[in-house]
Amino acid sequence: MHVRLTLLAAARSSSVLDVRFDDDRPLDAAGWQEVQRMIPALAHLAAAELRYCSPSARCRETGEVLGLTPLAQPALRDCDMGRWRGRTLQEVTAQEPDAVDLWLSDPRAAPHGGESLLAFIQRIGAWLDTRPVQDGGWAVAVAEPSVVRAALCYVLKAPPHAYWRVEPQSLSALTVTGRPGEWSVHLV
Repeated sequence: MHVRLTLLAAARSSSVLDVRFDDDRPLDAAGWQEVQRMIPALAHLAAAELRYCSPSARCRETGEVLGLTPLAQPALRDCDMGRWRGRTLQEVTAQEPDAVDLWLSDPRAAPHGGESLLAFIQRIGAWLDTRPVQDGGWAVAVAEPSVVRAALCYVLKAPPHAYWRVEPQSLSALTVTGRPGEWSVHLV
């Protein structure tokens, strides 16, 4: 079985300086404008047989504006950041510098009481490997940038630390082809 999966990073919901862990805010004005501008370039995504999204407000809204009518997938949620949810990295670093250092250096650590980076990457990989796409089919998912990062690490079988070296921009797409456990990155 050979399938194609495209993960589209959702439009922004806040300024870069106000990015919060596990944020569920809707698209901001700039995010709405960005999606509107990109409709012509991304309209082809509506041809996918299956259309999904992360359950966050900004992912659902991005998908709706693009006309995808995506089905929310709980497995595509952002990494569970435990007690850090809703806080910025700057806030957490000021209050818990040792915990942040541990989280950034050990992919198995979850000092925030949520999900470790390794568990997050494995969850996203399990979702990729269980898509019910027919042979030759195509699925699209509007996802959090963190989900796109985790998917790329999983597909490339990269060490978890590679996650920190990937920076998906709003409305950038990652397309992978293959079958469960044997994916390739498709560059256009």
